Amino acid sequence: MKVLITGGAGFIGSAVVRSCLEKRLADVAVFDAMTYAASPQTLAAFQDREDFDFYQNDVCDGAAIANVLRRIQPDAVMHLAAESHVDRSIEKPAAFVQTNVVGTQVLLDAALSYWRELDRERKARFRFHHVSTDEVFGSLGETSYFHEATRYDPRSPYSASKAASDHLVRAWYHTFGLPIVISNCSNNYGPYQFPEKLIPLMILRGLAGEPMPVYGDGGNIRDWLFVDDHAEALWQVLNDGRIGETYAIGGMCERCNVDVVETIAVLLDELAPAKSSRKALIRFVPDRPGHDRRYAIDCTKIRRELGWSPRHDFEKGLRRTVQWYLDNRDWWEPILKKTYRLERLGSAG
Repeated sequence: MKVLITGGAGFIGSAVVRSCLEKRLADVAVFDAMTYAASPQTLAAFQDREDFDFYQNDVCDGAAIANVLRRIQPDAVMHLAAESHVDRSIEKPAAFVQTNVVGTQVLLDAALSYWRELDRERKARFRFHHVSTDEVFGSLGETSYFHEATRYDPRSPYSASKAASDHLVRAWYHTFGLPIVISNCSNNYGPYQFPEKLIPLMILRGLAGEPMPVYGDGGNIRDWLFVDDHAEALWQVLNDGRIGETYAIGGMCERCNVDVVETIAVLLDELAPAKSSRKALIRFVPDRPGHDRRYAIDCTKIRRELGWSPRHDFEKGLRRTVQWYLDNRDWWEPILKKTYRLERLGSAG
């Protein structure tokens, strides 16, 4: 099997690449623009392997996508290329519309043309897997859960752009017959995550002895999913999911933000002791505009149909994540010097 993964040098995409290659599930070709959020070191271990190819280009470049599809002849496309940081979408929403909406449309057109040219057997086997987020569903109350039939209600430029891309993928299925599957995931965490996101940001700020900012009252709740568990779920959806269906993927592990940050502070004190406790660095700061209060996913469908459930509990997964950042300064230190200096983004509506 050969798979084309867009955004394969990013956080979740690279986890899928590692899973495929380390388990020898498929030959992999990565198509990635290598924006600020991608590091060349993330996939460096695979660059000399015969079952791995890399193409640096923008998902909005239809000619480049078409050329790669013709060249590698994949059995599936996994679409993970996306702008994904809510705070950054508040500052520069146009970039999110361009990549997440226009880029998805361009990729769909190229995939459709490629699929139509396949022979009957390969056409029946081909899949287009669109990877999305639970943020398209908006904000939950205290007791309900997101599921595959939840009404869309995006609240940020990021989630609105992902909602639009989801709708485009479904339209290409219903209108043109392109064999698609869609997945919507909860918040991911783990190694190789760009440090603008909550968990790596708190790890690196705490390690540097800098304030660890918590939005609002810190009571916003997220369902945390370890990225390796997500990669396994995506592979099962791609291979065993029903064409035209959506699968909600969650960690079944709800935590409020302030508890996550406090846990990180405790882990840093244990694994990288300092003169004073990192809990003293926690600061409550003004909330960001349109901050959804709670996300949580009902995983019944993927568990029942595909037999998937997350393997990592949050405490063990978070410890593993903190230790990875402590052990891999050579990955994140260049990012802090060149791309992102742990500053706050999206504070103004």
